Amino acid sequence: MQRLDLRQLLSQKLSPQQIQFIKLLQIPTAELEMRIKEELEINPALEEGREETADEYSDTDEYEDDYNKDEDLDINDYLNDDEISGYKMQGDRGGDDDDDREMPIAMSSTLTDSLMDQLGFLSLDDKQYSIGMQLIGSIDHDGYIRRELSSIANDLAFSQNIETTEEEIEQVLHLIQTFDPAGIAARDLPECLLLQLERREQDETTVLAERIIRETFEEFSKKHYSKIQSKFNISEDELKQAVDLIIRLNPKPGGAGASMTRVQYIIPDFILNNNNGELELSLNARNAPDLRISRSYADMFDAYDKSDKKDKKLKETVTFVKQKLDAAKWFIDAIRQRQNTLLRTMEAIIKYQHDFFLEGDESMLRPMILKDIAEEIGMDISTVSRVANSKAVQTEFGIYPLKYFFSEGIATDSGEDASSREVKHILKEIIDSESKRKPLSDEKIEKMLNDKGYNIARRTVAKYREQLNIPVARLRKEL
Repeated sequence: MQRLDLRQLLSQKLSPQQIQFIKLLQIPTAELEMRIKEELEINPALEEGREETADEYSDTDEYEDDYNKDEDLDINDYLNDDEISGYKMQGDRGGDDDDDREMPIAMSSTLTDSLMDQLGFLSLDDKQYSIGMQLIGSIDHDGYIRRELSSIANDLAFSQNIETTEEEIEQVLHLIQTFDPAGIAARDLPECLLLQLERREQDETTVLAERIIRETFEEFSKKHYSKIQSKFNISEDELKQAVDLIIRLNPKPGGAGASMTRVQYIIPDFILNNNNGELELSLNARNAPDLRISRSYADMFDAYDKSDKKDKKLKETVTFVKQKLDAAKWFIDAIRQRQNTLLRTMEAIIKYQHDFFLEGDESMLRPMILKDIAEEIGMDISTVSRVANSKAVQTEFGIYPLKYFFSEGIATDSGEDASSREVKHILKEIIDSESKRKPLSDEKIEKMLNDKGYNIARRTVAKYREQLNIPVARLRKEL
């Protein structure tokens, strides 16, 4: 037997305006331009241009009141529509298109295209050419072939019905390894370096470098130079020349052109000028487009109000117009709210990091987290996070992403907090000025930072060093 239950449920749900605002807030300036163009194309009630007066379309509300009083038409019929009053929210098509959409990229020929061109100059039969194409297709973004030759043979058999052996594949592979760039299609790093050395003049230094890679590559990678010097019975100067030659080789021959070249064009969202000590903040003009509601669409309500015959077809037309007007209003409001939130957030960041923006000295950065700015402007942390993501500010010292100004705090002897970015800056200065013959260990760096007044542990030194992509002391050692 079926049973009906009546329950009360309290839940939170984002309004269409909130969804609109969140989606627009998190995109950068270049993305906003494309988003506005899309909206102008799909919504005829939205136009470019500055509004003449604040109450230019106040009569629209009057028509909406008359329209809502019509007993034959219920606005809820379209307000409850899945598209939210005719406004198809960007991203409703499924997936996170808004978040994943990329910035404009610069196009160039690919490494694969270059290798295929070079393959065409070889005198190969059909089978060898097919093997060559398969090998080139197996080269990864660094320029290596890391798949086993047996797996490539299986691919040829199953996908192209070509029976071949590993020996035949290796013969074609050796031909491809003569292509440019030098070192391409190697199966590991030692082979990549040897392929490059083989193209050099075979003098004593080159021959020694090849022996070091073939016979003592593990010792070389760990910088155990004394063991290498002892094994080959060579002088320190001979070893230094060979090592210098090896480290000048390219460990990633495919890195520059393995795939389409991507150039991220950074467009600052904010412009910050220093006018005799007074910091003046402004939004990039692209963040403040002139948008208005179409007057012709607003006039359609006047035509409906004066019409004697209110047939079903006319009502459907007015419903469509009303939906488009709502969508246009919501979009303009979301753009304005975005501008306001961006400015409030950036103003709070400037207030917090005022000394840095005056001088441009990284050591003047104060510890600052998202919560600090959220409390300052009275907004949620997630809102500040969306503003900080993919946004940048142009200053007299360069363009900085907003994320640059957020960092943890490190206690000092004076009882104040220093920015972790300041500590990283000093740590890098210490390492840059160290003796490369006797690099400083993390323990010694810890002591030096403690002597400077920064209460920092060795594991924190190691963490910051790794974040700066600085290797351990043993790997920083030079001859």
